[in-house]
Amino acid sequence: MLDRIISPTRARQFHRLFQKGKLTLLCLVLTILMLRGNLGAGKFGTPEKDLDEIRETFSYIRRRAEPRRVLEEVSIEPKSIGTDNNAGNKNYAEFDITKVLKDEDDGVPEFKRDPSQPYTLGPKISNWDDQRSEWLNKNPGFPNFIAENKPRVLLVTGSSPKPCENPVGDHYLLKSIKNKIDYCRLHGIEIFYNMALFDAEMAGFWAKLPLIRKLLLSHPEIEFLWWMDSDAMFTDMAFEVPWERYKDHNFVMHGWNEMIYDQKNWIGLNTGSFLLRNSQWSLDMLDTWAPMGPKGKIRDEAGRLLTKELKGRPVFEADDQSAMVYILATQREKWGEKVYLENAYYLHGYWGILVDKYEEMIENYHPGFGDHRWPLVTHFVGCKPCGKFGDYPVERCLKQMDRAFNFGDDQILQMYGFSHKSLGSRKVQRIRNETSKPLEVKDELGLLHPAFKAVKV
Repeated sequence: MLDRIISPTRARQFHRLFQKGKLTLLCLVLTILMLRGNLGAGKFGTPEKDLDEIRETFSYIRRRAEPRRVLEEVSIEPKSIGTDNNAGNKNYAEFDITKVLKDEDDGVPEFKRDPSQPYTLGPKISNWDDQRSEWLNKNPGFPNFIAENKPRVLLVTGSSPKPCENPVGDHYLLKSIKNKIDYCRLHGIEIFYNMALFDAEMAGFWAKLPLIRKLLLSHPEIEFLWWMDSDAMFTDMAFEVPWERYKDHNFVMHGWNEMIYDQKNWIGLNTGSFLLRNSQWSLDMLDTWAPMGPKGKIRDEAGRLLTKELKGRPVFEADDQSAMVYILATQREKWGEKVYLENAYYLHGYWGILVDKYEEMIENYHPGFGDHRWPLVTHFVGCKPCGKFGDYPVERCLKQMDRAFNFGDDQILQMYGFSHKSLGSRKVQRIRNETSKPLEVKDELGLLHPAFKAVKV
């Protein structure tokens, strides 16, 4: 009938419009039905109640979204008003880190020591053994030995309060402290990580001395303090230091008597990893050691003296290691009796002669030796991963540090059934199947529950 009134073309257009209208109406009905099902039909199921409940639901959603919207507005507000171009920047790569690194007290003058007075680490103490003994007697809950022939030990390490000069350095510092935490946890050793410079004059090589003295005096319960550089890693997690060997000694360093006392060789010992007993003797040694450390004229003049007196030493400012060699070589009668130069195991192991032999060690030996067969410590002397420049190629240092970390970490992972795919890989692999009786799995290295950790009733 419509064809008789209008043209056939117009009739087809009206027909398509009618079909679309029916489809639109059907979609509207379905939408209403879905809203009624999801949002409820009101208390009495009336359209008015439906409408009220829909309004309430959308109002709730809007209220939930409001805090996020407000926070976003606050975060970008400083940028919008032009007070700080970086304040609203969420991209760490683009952020100007110097804005964070700038201390609030920059420009405030530091305390200046009277240059006419000799440098000291602090007030002279002459009766520390008596003070400490009295404290231990009054505090039996904090014994200086936690088991027979097992002294209470505090491992101390640290790094600069500022980020490393290269981006990757902080990652390797993280791996290094993780490595130390693992060893200390297994061997019942407490750990202190320092990021504060206690004395601005003793920066660089010498920063450890004020820190060590402060910790010895603050923790009389500690029998031995174990200093370890940030670029040294434990690579024998099963080796226990032979503490009984040092019962008559106060200072233990990796070194050789003939190189120190006969040759005065500046590399005859290493101060990157050493043990120091909490005693009056040690405080006196620190007082003797420190005067070469203040930066500036004193350290420069001491450096020239050390280069002149010690075999093979290059010309540079005084460092703590050379100073210790000089003290022992020239004052053996005063200090030598209480110093133990250890070379039966690697309290310090030079990385250049060890890391390439790890696979050979794995094939022929096992953890627990601590010496050339499986070194207790691998020390990356000269790599300086936190600085801009080192003494060795960066790629070589970083690859070898990864290998050393994985070498030590495999001894941790194996307790839980895993290992690195290779010493050069960060990925791990399963080395044993799971079992329904996990407590029956053999602890091959005895690291899960060391004997000295057992409670004795």
